[in-house]
Amino acid sequence: MSKTMRMVKYVGPLALLAALAPGLAAAQEAVKPVLDSGDTAWMLTSTALVLFMTIPGLSLFYAGMVRAKNVLSVMMQCFAITALMTVLWTLYGYSVAFDTTGMEANVINLNSFVGSLGKAFLSGVTVDSLWQPVATAANAIPETVFMTFQMTFAIITPALIVGAFAERMKFSALLLFMALWFTVVYLPIAHMVWGGAGSLIGSAWGVLDFAGGTVVHINAGVAGLIACLVVGKRKGYPNTAMPPHNLNFTIVGASMLWVGWFGFNAGSAVAANGSAGMAMAVTQIATGAAALAWMFSEWMTHGKPSVLGIASGAVAGLVAITPASGTAGPMGALLIGFISGSVCFLSATKLKQAMGYDDSLDAFGVHAVGGYIGAILTGLCADKMMGGVGLADGVSLGAQLWAQFKGATFTLIYTAIASFILLKIVDAIVGLRVTEEQETEGLDISLHDERGYNL
Repeated sequence: MSKTMRMVKYVGPLALLAALAPGLAAAQEAVKPVLDSGDTAWMLTSTALVLFMTIPGLSLFYAGMVRAKNVLSVMMQCFAITALMTVLWTLYGYSVAFDTTGMEANVINLNSFVGSLGKAFLSGVTVDSLWQPVATAANAIPETVFMTFQMTFAIITPALIVGAFAERMKFSALLLFMALWFTVVYLPIAHMVWGGAGSLIGSAWGVLDFAGGTVVHINAGVAGLIACLVVGKRKGYPNTAMPPHNLNFTIVGASMLWVGWFGFNAGSAVAANGSAGMAMAVTQIATGAAALAWMFSEWMTHGKPSVLGIASGAVAGLVAITPASGTAGPMGALLIGFISGSVCFLSATKLKQAMGYDDSLDAFGVHAVGGYIGAILTGLCADKMMGGVGLADGVSLGAQLWAQFKGATFTLIYTAIASFILLKIVDAIVGLRVTEEQETEGLDISLHDERGYNL
C-alpha cells in the first residue's frame, strides 16, 4: 500500500491500476525512463500556471483586501517570498523534500521524516536527468521541470501565510520567519507526504494527498493562525472598520488563482493523461459549488451577496478539492465544494468573531479549515461508491478515513508547535511587530518608503 499511495500523487490511473490488480505491480519490472514530450509540455505549462498563482494572483487577491496604506507591503511580501523560496529550494529545499537516499519501503527511519542532502545545490540535476513518476512506466519528464514545478508549491505555501498577519509584521521578521518555516515545517511535511516509499504520512500511513491539502493548505493556514495570535491584533481591531480598499484587485486575483489552480491540481498528475483531465474537471466543479455555497450562505445571513464572499468561496473550493483532485469524481467534487464553501464561510465569520483572533485576510478560515475538510473528505470521495477511482486493494473506507484524519491532524499539531517556536525565536532576534507609529502611518511608507497611490 505504501508504494500505491506514493504513486497516486504523480500518475493516478497507472498507480491505482497497480494497486487494484493483485500482484501486477510486483510482476512488472522497472523500465528505462524515456522522455515524453507531451507530458513535458503539460508540466512546463503547469509550472507557469502555479507560479502565476502567487505573482500576480495571490498578490492581487491579498492586496485588494488590505487598506490603501498597506497595498504595496503585501505585494512586496509575496514577491520577496517568491525570490527567497526560489534560492532556498535551489540550495537545499529540493533535496530535503525529494531526495530518497536512505529510504526503504516499509521501514521507518530518519529519512521517513526528512530527505537527505544528496541533491543539495541541485547536484545531479542536469539537462539530461529525467524524473520517472512510476518505475514500471517508461514515460518521464526532465528533472529540471519536476524540480521547478515543485518549487512553485514551495513558493505559494509560505506566501499564503501572509494573509493572517497582514498590515503589522516587520519585513525583516517576515523574511527570517519564512526562511526558518520553509526549512523546519514545509520541507519535512512535503517529504513525509510526497517523499516516496518509506515516507511517514504518504507511504507508511497511506494518506491520499494528490496536490497539497496537508502539505500546502493545512500547513499554511495553521501557521497563519499561530502567527496572528503571536503577533497580536491590528491596532483598533475589531472596533475600527477595516474594509478592503480595492475589491477590483481581489476579484481579479481570485480569478487568476482559479485559472492557475488547474496547473496546481491537474499538473500534479505529472503527465498529460486521464488523471490530469479528471483533476481539471473536479477542480472546476468543486470551485463553482463552493462559490455558490458561500454566496448563498452570506446572502441568507447578511441579506446581500458580496463580491468578496463569492471570491472567498471560490478559493475555499479550490483549497478543499486539492487533496482529492486525483481520486474524486464529479459528484464527490460537488460534495466537497458545497461543504467547504458553507463551512469556510462560518469559520471566516462566526468562528473568527467568537474566538476574537485577527486573521486579517482569513488565511486560517479558508486554507486550514478548507484544507482539513478536503483532506478528510478525500478518503470518502475516493471510494467507488462516491464515484471515485477506488481505494487501494485491501483498504476499507474506515481505514482510509482514519488515515486521512491522522495525517491532517499530525500536520496541524506539528505545524502549530513548530510555527510558535519559530515565531518566538524571530521575535527574540529582530522583533515581530512594527511600531504603533509605523502601523498607523502604513507599512508602504514606513517600511518601503513608497506609496501605492499618490493622493
